[in-house]
Amino acid sequence: MVGIAQLAERLVVVQEVAGSIPVTHPKEESDQPHVMWIVGESWSSCGEEVTVLDISASEFERLVVDELDLLPDDMVDGLDNVIFVVEDRPEDGSLDILGLYDGVALTERVQYGFGEMPDRIVLYREPLLAICDTLDALHDEIHVTLVHEIAHFYGIDDDRLHVLGWD
Repeated sequence: MVGIAQLAERLVVVQEVAGSIPVTHPKEESDQPHVMWIVGESWSSCGEEVTVLDISASEFERLVVDELDLLPDDMVDGLDNVIFVVEDRPEDGSLDILGLYDGVALTERVQYGFGEMPDRIVLYREPLLAICDTLDALHDEIHVTLVHEIAHFYGIDDDRLHVLGWD
């Protein structure tokens, strides 16, 4: 039997769910498609039900801005030449990565000045939605992901973030 995690990875993301829409993906055991039904905010397959949040890209961006506003001033005041970006998925299409810091950490900069391209902190909407079954959980995950990626800007690596409980 295919597990929920494998099904979620193959789930075709449906932007707008109206009523019940069949969504197919290749079944591991054969070439025949396996049908999952998305009903309202949940889908079921193999007798298990999983909640799927249906949030548009613009609503998601608003949530990210709201969470950024809630971060301590000391954390965000030092962000120089950094932009925040929301993308649907990482380039490899996986649901495994929630966010990315794309830049040179403050602790590794030798010279940084005029004309430099901005560093980017990217939050991936679909992976974040895939792991959250409530709006509160999504707020929490966005918050943790922002803190995690901002920490990379300040030169804090994944091992240190793990020790600090921000992984």
